Amino acid sequence: MDQYIGRLLDDRYEILEIIGTGGMAVVYKARDHRLNRLVAVKILKDEFARDEEFRRRFRAEGEAVAMLSHPNIVQVYDVSASDSANYIVMELIDGISLKQYMEKKGVLNWKETLHFAMQIAKGLEHAHSRGIIHRDIKPHNVMVLKNGSVKVMDFGIARVMSKSNTLTKEALGSVHYISPEQAKGGHTDNRSDIYSLAVVMYEMMTGRPPYDGESPVAVAIQHINGGAPLPSTLNPNIPRGLEQIIMKGMALEVNDRYVSATEMLHDMEEFRQNPDMTFDYHTIVDDATRVLPNLSRAMTTAEKKVQAKTGAAPVRTSSDSIRLHQNGGGTEAGRDNEAIRRAQQRRQAQQQRKEERKEERKEERSRVATTAIVVCSAVAVIAIFIFLIALFNGALLSKEKALVEVPYLEGGIYDESLASQYPDFAIKLRQEYDDTRPKGEILRTEPSGGSKVVKGSELWITVSLGQRPEAKTMDDFVGTSAEEAKSILLGQGFEPITRNEMSYVYEVGQVIRTEPSANTEMTAGQTVYIYVSTGPDVITAKMLNVMGLDVDKAKELLGQAGFSNVKTEEVESLKPKGEVIHQSAAKNAEIDVNTEIVLQISKGPEETTGPTQATTPKDPNEPVTIGVQFSLPERDEPYILSIFLNGKEVIESREIVPGTSSFVCDLTGTGTQTYDIYIDGEYYQSKEVPFN
Repeated sequence: MDQYIGRLLDDRYEILEIIGTGGMAVVYKARDHRLNRLVAVKILKDEFARDEEFRRRFRAEGEAVAMLSHPNIVQVYDVSASDSANYIVMELIDGISLKQYMEKKGVLNWKETLHFAMQIAKGLEHAHSRGIIHRDIKPHNVMVLKNGSVKVMDFGIARVMSKSNTLTKEALGSVHYISPEQAKGGHTDNRSDIYSLAVVMYEMMTGRPPYDGESPVAVAIQHINGGAPLPSTLNPNIPRGLEQIIMKGMALEVNDRYVSATEMLHDMEEFRQNPDMTFDYHTIVDDATRVLPNLSRAMTTAEKKVQAKTGAAPVRTSSDSIRLHQNGGGTEAGRDNEAIRRAQQRRQAQQQRKEERKEERKEERSRVATTAIVVCSAVAVIAIFIFLIALFNGALLSKEKALVEVPYLEGGIYDESLASQYPDFAIKLRQEYDDTRPKGEILRTEPSGGSKVVKGSELWITVSLGQRPEAKTMDDFVGTSAEEAKSILLGQGFEPITRNEMSYVYEVGQVIRTEPSANTEMTAGQTVYIYVSTGPDVITAKMLNVMGLDVDKAKELLGQAGFSNVKTEEVESLKPKGEVIHQSAAKNAEIDVNTEIVLQISKGPEETTGPTQATTPKDPNEPVTIGVQFSLPERDEPYILSIFLNGKEVIESREIVPGTSSFVCDLTGTGTQTYDIYIDGEYYQSKEVPFN
């Protein structure tokens, strides 16, 4: 039996059963006893959990991912990295992986492919906006729900898993979707996820990944080299526009891909609206599929320039040189080394061709530029000729414009009255610090004094601000209140400006960061931007009407709607035991999915073993307390219920949620008394209540 089944982790999560196993972790179904809900718990295998650095990174990444909140991302609830168990607590998904779905369906049509891909891209868009890269997008990490929606899981975990760049058998499941830069152990960013998503789309449309091989290294080398067949060669029913999206996402060079998931989503949406469209960008295909230069031909001008620039002769790879050596290297390592050598050859050839194309484009630009210069020169001569004619004619037709002399102001003291003293100029002001000139002294003018300019010209006056103030070190305001930070900065002579920003870490009103950042050397008068938390994104959903349902069914439906904080309390009622008789939120109300929802559950009528006789007080005038049920009208809107006896309110006014059919309360009295029921202040009906 598994060592974790039956265990209670951190006095909270009861492990129930295994629901999945991966190369580095096992996923269990568990019950969260604190919130009374089912969850998925992913526990690291012992060989990884023993690594202290691994555990540290695992926890840090998990906490970062827990901040993500998006309909297309599996929600992470909790992270633990301790000596007893290292695990991540996630929402429990009722569905199957995209890989399982593809195995059942085979090749997907373009509508299904686009439907799933757009949801994955939306999840990536959200994660990338929070600075989190997945690094392991594959069908195994995408869950398909019964309603057709998808959720991406294991965000950020791949970064922890990639502590070693070695491609082992554990990596075999991921290497089919790995980006070229990941395969080379290089820098990764959001475009690496875009590449992997495009590979998943390729597989959905063709029934196979673009590259396959006998070993992870062999597959990785293919990703580095490129050359995947166009999807349409495997499935002729693929629309051209969708194929272009896939191949642009799978571009070998990072800069040739979509710059963001948002840009990719834009093209997907355009294609969804018009499936017959094609895009104006070039479909990326591997250079190895193009015709290579003939070895016997003479070098082109571009090739000669490349040779002169690089000092090496152009590489011309024949078809024989790129063919696999059937006899080279008897071992797998030998075959991998040979494959790597061939990859280097191909990359060298590709680089040469890029240089050739660059030189050709340069020559073409030079020719165009020469032509443009000649044309522009001719136009300029004509324009000058026309201008001189116009100027001459203007001089003949009118008097020469009046010129005025710029006054000598340098060394004087600037005064706002200068504008009225010199009405012939449009005076403009500049200010700068000068350690040798007092504040207010005019440092210079532009144009300088004595110059003659056309009346009405601008006159720029540069004025000293005096000695430069001592530099001050910017304080660290992160985590403090925005008002406090603003007050301190004003007192220090700075100009604070607040900007709002969403944050999952800092509470509403707290400072997230400042620009400039803490410890920056600054001078008085500088502007400081204070970024203030507005709290996390709020996800809302419509409240369901669960009145009259069994409590377990009600909680299940609320959970599916997104409400995770559902609590129950039992109350006296004549309704069947376990039936929901009251809910704290009104039907169809748009509320935060994290809002606490309280369901009142009937305890049910008291059970009797035989005929019973009502107990009569010894003193018939002694008051008796009994539970009384009032029938209520079922309405679509909430209303206020009031109960009166002899004109006095005996039950505090209560709000009744839509769909409620009855109300139970305790009343005390003697004999038979008549109670009046009012709804929203208007009489509804009366009820006689016998107390004996």
